[in-house]
Amino acid sequence: MSFPPQVKIPATYMRGGTSKGVFFNLTDLPKRCQVAGSARDNMLLRVIGSPDPYGKQTDGMGGATSSTSKTVILSKSDMPEHDVDYLFGQVAIDKAFVDWSGNCGNLSAAVGSFAINSGLVNRSRIPENGVCTVRIWQKNIAKTIIAHVPIVNGEVQETGDFKLDGVTFPAAEVPVEFISPVDPSEAMFPTGNVKDVLQVPASGGYDSIELEVTMISAGIPTIFINAEDIGYQGTELQDAINNDEMALDRFEVIRAHGALKMGLISDISQAAERQHTPKIAFVSSAKKYTTSSGKYIQADEIDLNVRALSMGKLHHAMMGTAAVAIGAAAAIPGTIVALAASKNEKQEAIESVTFGHPSGVLKVGAKASKIDGHWIVDKAMMSRSARILMEGWVRIPGDSF
Repeated sequence: MSFPPQVKIPATYMRGGTSKGVFFNLTDLPKRCQVAGSARDNMLLRVIGSPDPYGKQTDGMGGATSSTSKTVILSKSDMPEHDVDYLFGQVAIDKAFVDWSGNCGNLSAAVGSFAINSGLVNRSRIPENGVCTVRIWQKNIAKTIIAHVPIVNGEVQETGDFKLDGVTFPAAEVPVEFISPVDPSEAMFPTGNVKDVLQVPASGGYDSIELEVTMISAGIPTIFINAEDIGYQGTELQDAINNDEMALDRFEVIRAHGALKMGLISDISQAAERQHTPKIAFVSSAKKYTTSSGKYIQADEIDLNVRALSMGKLHHAMMGTAAVAIGAAAAIPGTIVALAASKNEKQEAIESVTFGHPSGVLKVGAKASKIDGHWIVDKAMMSRSARILMEGWVRIPGDSF
């Protein structure tokens, strides 16, 4: 019995922020995978090693976590005043599913570097020494992202002394701006309220409950909950959540009903087909804790604690897009986030907040203003780092897509 040989596809394996993913130039993909559809999805699933009932992704490039089961497809942009189009695919680990509904903020920091190295940015825009401003069109959510990539002797500078909690080694700093994460024509708060009461039915041994939540669409649709309302301190690390299957099931029930109330789905059953969004996060006032690496965080170092789930598991640090949502929500008086940070007693917009997450701390800025009674976020900002881990080809069986 004969089997088709493997095919090789040019690819680059990159870290961006606290995530890793396989990056492709659109024109390097097999022709049938250059457009949306089952061929493209099946190709990416096989590259990453999904679906894997063992949950390990041993036979692929994935790392068996939501942070490392990611793919990126880039192409030269046709959008005016943009350099590159960025399409992000979040690959499920145990299911044959690629979620295209949102962005990865962490990998956004690596997009600029890949675009420069791949010739997707006009050479005239790259200084010999200095900073190259890469203008990115995020196709999943139709938003602009600006990555400020350091350049030395005409090449991307990846090494440096910038330390990012959740990443072991220092690297070059890449400031990233998320421009107008919420369009003025869109509702930042889908229900029209900065706070809502979410009715969550009984499930898995838990009673029904009414939860006070903030549901916001900025960076990525996110549902914020007070930690104490669901029995947590807000200082938990991954094992406290991810080893509790009942708790994870409960979070998914909350997420699904929040998605329905936000108008992201029309039926509760559709939540399973939209694993990447919305995110769910729980917050508390600033409290001391010890990070996953053993680092001690004092309460006076941060404004609040935030823990967020991604693809059904507590994230080891913080998703970049969720950080945008945190910054935006912190800047709006009356939200769950702003109240936890205790920074909006004067009902004024604030421009930055520092929060604790399982791996350490992160500062995110957001510029917000109130126009005609509605809050507008002009942009959100944070610094990440990125570097190439490996480049060459990925190989997959020729009959897998």
